[in-house]
Amino acid sequence: MEDLRLPKKQKKLDQQASIRSFFQTVSNLTGMLKAVARQGHALDRQLKGCWTIMIPLGGAKGSFLVCLGISTLICSLIYLRAWTQTELQPQVGANGCRSFSDRCEAFLPRVEEGLIWRNRDCQVDSYIHNNHLTCSQLIADLHFITKPLSQEELDYPLAFILTVHKELQLLLRLLRAIYAPQNVYCIHIDAKAPQDYQQMVRRLVACLPNVFLSSQSETVTYAGFSRLQADIHCMRDLEHSKVGWKKLINLCGQDFPVQSNLELVRYMQSKMWKDRNMTPGIKQPASMRHRTQLQHKEITGSHVGLKGLGKKKGHPPQNMQLYFGTAYYALTRGFVNFVLKSRVAQDLLEWSKDTYSPDEHYWVTLNHLKAPGNHVDGGWEGDIRAIKWQDQEGTVHSGCKGRYVRNICIYGIEDLPWIIKRNSMFANKFESSTFPESLDCLEQWHRRKVLRQARVPIDPEWLLALPYPIPTSKTNSSGGQ
Repeated sequence: MEDLRLPKKQKKLDQQASIRSFFQTVSNLTGMLKAVARQGHALDRQLKGCWTIMIPLGGAKGSFLVCLGISTLICSLIYLRAWTQTELQPQVGANGCRSFSDRCEAFLPRVEEGLIWRNRDCQVDSYIHNNHLTCSQLIADLHFITKPLSQEELDYPLAFILTVHKELQLLLRLLRAIYAPQNVYCIHIDAKAPQDYQQMVRRLVACLPNVFLSSQSETVTYAGFSRLQADIHCMRDLEHSKVGWKKLINLCGQDFPVQSNLELVRYMQSKMWKDRNMTPGIKQPASMRHRTQLQHKEITGSHVGLKGLGKKKGHPPQNMQLYFGTAYYALTRGFVNFVLKSRVAQDLLEWSKDTYSPDEHYWVTLNHLKAPGNHVDGGWEGDIRAIKWQDQEGTVHSGCKGRYVRNICIYGIEDLPWIIKRNSMFANKFESSTFPESLDCLEQWHRRKVLRQARVPIDPEWLLALPYPIPTSKTNSSGGQ
């Protein structure tokens, strides 16, 4: 579908490029005039020559035209020289975006000889800071997909919870990648996030009718009850959403999708998961029992530690079997209603307040009870996340090509083949500051796949990268940032 539709839209792209070229020409003219001013002495000598010609001709109209022609020629030569030098530069110079790494070529479509792929923007958060942009301009400049791409996706809307606290650029790129107008999105901003960050997120949310901020905000602590409570807040808000969402997926700000929205919809409706909750996990192993057998205290916004010398907790409600698993899930709407309203879910939530990392036992334990969409003894079934754990090196994966932080790989560009081959729903974790190229490449690969699967005409504004002329010098080819 992509190969058939994109050429038809190329004329529109060319027109837009022509408009951009026009404004670039105007800019160049301005620069040229400044150059002319700097060369005032030379021009003055030429113009004096014109007046010398005009005097003997007695002010005839022809003499004026001759002088005007000479002056225009001189200015044109200066401009053409400057224009030629400018046109030899890659068009990307206007936005300062770097070219993609050579190692990224395998994830990008081929282009004609003499061209190279470059991002259409490289500092997406700068658009949010531009208070002069209207909402329609902002969404267009950020290249959000603004129409459902298939009837299949329109008939199966999804809900998302995003818990974030830093790196505005990562949030923008994540939301842009998973956004579809038929879905609904709840964003929980950590209460301790900088005010400028919160303000920018609010500005973005105000421009997207199906995205909203959670009605309550927690000061989230790593491994604390506050992290679980943040999800509960969004669940309560989503329960009242007018969107008839079918499944709920939770994410953090350092996730990025591998599957397209269409693939997520099909995976959620597959025989295995159509009416089931996805909460990968197993019976709580002995090595994890200290998390729930000893009382813990959350130091707000700092850490979670033991109470005293290790006070023991009572048994869980109804002496239920506890499970240990991932904090991330895909839940049916019926199960979310169960979480919010059933007595047993509320009792387990209250009991979990002084445990360590309660979101890693709460969801998976409830999913083993008599609850809507429950999936008993499913083990680690459900490919929600592609994560490279350090202690799984040599078995599940061959090592982290980026770096490990808290036993989890921050992906480098050489980790992408492993991520793409697994084709999990999402991959975790990415950092824009340490390994920006890995996210650049995955983002382009993902958007290309999304548009290739579309069943509607492609809007050129949805393209994240365009082919530009290859720079003529090594200095220019090194990129902008």
